[in-house]
Amino acid sequence: MQVKKDVLKIVGPKLPKGLECLSTFDQRIEDEDQIANIELVDCIIERQVAEKVSFKHVVFRNVTFSDVSFDSADIEDVLFENCDLSNSFFRGSILNRVQMINCKLVGANFTDTSFINVEISRSNGQYASFRFSHCKRFRILDSIMPYVDFQSVDFNEMFFEKTELQGGQFSGTKLNGIDFSTCDITNIGVGLEEIRGASVSSLQAVGLSGLLGISIKDAF
Repeated sequence: MQVKKDVLKIVGPKLPKGLECLSTFDQRIEDEDQIANIELVDCIIERQVAEKVSFKHVVFRNVTFSDVSFDSADIEDVLFENCDLSNSFFRGSILNRVQMINCKLVGANFTDTSFINVEISRSNGQYASFRFSHCKRFRILDSIMPYVDFQSVDFNEMFFEKTELQGGQFSGTKLNGIDFSTCDITNIGVGLEEIRGASVSSLQAVGLSGLLGISIKDAF
């Protein structure tokens, strides 16, 4: 019998009832603006550059972010569902109680960002960057994230399940206590000290044997 591993519990977005629903968004966002208590559906947010924007109690559903940069943003109690955030910039931001479901995050930049109670599920995060970030109660489920950058990240209660991480960069990141056994970690960039204490499958252990400077041969 296969034993299902425990899924890290997080606190999801706390969204009030009766959010104002909008299908267009033509507001020019400026530095330190506050976007709150709305649900954006089937629209495009494009050519927006602003810092220290506050997004609180917001639902983004079927929204495309095109040519946007929201560095140092405060994103709290926010749901992204079926959204495209590819190549968007959120460097130096704080995400608290945020869910990203079935989203496209290809090349998205979350460098030096704090993640608290965050879930990414059924999403494509190929080439996304989380470098130098701090992750506390952060889980990634059923996602495709080859060549993702988790270099020099502080993991505190981090959880991966059924996620493709092949070619991902984990150098400088302590992986003690992280369970990769259901994930694809082929050719990840990691050192022996960094992978120490992580949980992997027997097949993954063979793939990581090169860190020990050994080769494994079958005996006949």
